[in-house]
Amino acid sequence: MDLTLQQLRTVVAVHDAGGFTAAAAVLRTAQPSLSRTVAEVERLLGARLFERTTRRLEPTPAGAAVVAAARRALDGVAAELRHVEHVLDGQAGTVRIATLPSLAAILLPGVVSAFLRRRPGVRPEISDALADEVTERVRSGRADLAVTVVHGRAPEDLLVTPVAADRFCALLPPGHPLAGRPELRWTDLDGEEFVDFDASTSIRQHVDRALAESGSRPGRGVAARNIAAVAGLVAAGLGVTAVPGLVVPLTGFAGLAAVPLADPVVRRRIALVLPRGRRPVPAASAFAGLLTGASVRPPLPAHVRWAAPVGPPGTGDRA
Repeated sequence: MDLTLQQLRTVVAVHDAGGFTAAAAVLRTAQPSLSRTVAEVERLLGARLFERTTRRLEPTPAGAAVVAAARRALDGVAAELRHVEHVLDGQAGTVRIATLPSLAAILLPGVVSAFLRRRPGVRPEISDALADEVTERVRSGRADLAVTVVHGRAPEDLLVTPVAADRFCALLPPGHPLAGRPELRWTDLDGEEFVDFDASTSIRQHVDRALAESGSRPGRGVAARNIAAVAGLVAAGLGVTAVPGLVVPLTGFAGLAAVPLADPVVRRRIALVLPRGRRPVPAASAFAGLLTGASVRPPLPAHVRWAAPVGPPGTGDRA
């Protein structure tokens, strides 16, 4: 059995109107056309749907069952089409956001909260990974957008819009001689044992450049990939480390001292990344506009600042 939506609408209209002529007026179609449609449905089902009384058509038991089923089917289709309309206008659907762990934990929650107040029907999906993995998820279409750290000039296939920047700080164990200073130079870490992040992380890339530029030569014997692991190693007295401002709150459990670093001042550039040439879904465009605009600026931790707001997504310069 394969009935069309139009056939279902016709059966329901004839039932509700009590006859073909009245139903034809409701549907704004010719009465003979409705009669043929109902006759075709009866042929397909092998059952009579209506019986004529003195005043109107009345459904047979089979007809009543078909009308009830048709109503459920039509209501379901209407509900799904309303959902599609909401997806098309950005009021429903899913936004898949790829980002770094520190950004997922500290930068994005306030923006996501403000976004959901405006668009409660949208479901954000946030996946965190290392910087290269984050970018690849946008390229492959597994993420609608990314919020990540950018280095140098962006690839030609990506659109990059600045969002924020955070400054690097030294993390020192409690009681360390350098912990009470308002600011440190990278050369102040010369000779200190240094707890490194894994070479695959964006943090390590920034630290390597800063140490090379400053000429500082700390001892570099211990490394870990996880933020909590690095903080725990520093808290245990195995060395010092350097982290960007958005990472500092994630190390609070270890009771470490965070002191901003200078000479050079090193900041991570955090950006919204969209695929060039692929139009994002409306809800993703709305989230991107909120993230880069001026209307939502949740407070940020020390050593972190928002970038200047820009226009619609994709209008920022490529970094």
